[in-house]
Amino acid sequence: MAPKSKFKKEQIIDAAFEIARTEGIDSITIRKVADKLGSSIAPIYVNFKEVDELIEEVIKKTYAVSRQLLNEQNTGNPFHDIGVASLRFAKEYSVLFRDLVMKNYDHMNNQEQDMGLLVEMMKQDHLLKGLTEDELMTILLKMKIFQTGLCILVANGLLPKEFDEEKMIHILNSTAKDIVTAAQLRAGNTERTNMVEKTGGS
Repeated sequence: MAPKSKFKKEQIIDAAFEIARTEGIDSITIRKVADKLGSSIAPIYVNFKEVDELIEEVIKKTYAVSRQLLNEQNTGNPFHDIGVASLRFAKEYSVLFRDLVMKNYDHMNNQEQDMGLLVEMMKQDHLLKGLTEDELMTILLKMKIFQTGLCILVANGLLPKEFDEEKMIHILNSTAKDIVTAAQLRAGNTERTNMVEKTGGS
């Protein structure tokens, strides 16, 4: 008969998440989680066959925390909301952020889905009306590259002390504006070129 678990599955995941938050995802072991709970390893094995199953749940929880930070913004400006949420995650969960950005875990298979959800958010922004889905995806990718670089600097404490959150948000917003303006100009020029070609004008 399997030993009776005195810990709920969520408690085990929370304990593993705390280990990942301070020491990194690779530091999660069944023994460490048991020690964190003040337990033997038996209750953990009641809920998880192996450590990889537990790590998968920790990564799911990490994404849930990230999405919660995004939901807390809700200003209606997708780049502002995504950027601020990412900066706060990088600052508050720096070890986890470095793990997720710098390492390729097998469990991280929902990034394409997340990108699709973000594009849907972008479609609600009146400043982005008229841009195609491919154009929106390109804008998002450019912002993701810039934002990730900035967040890496935040997570590693590489920015000057006077470069506070307000300044970081300002540079994110101004970069987003530059990227969107360039995309709109490019789209407008393409539309004009197509009209000229159709009419045979110059």
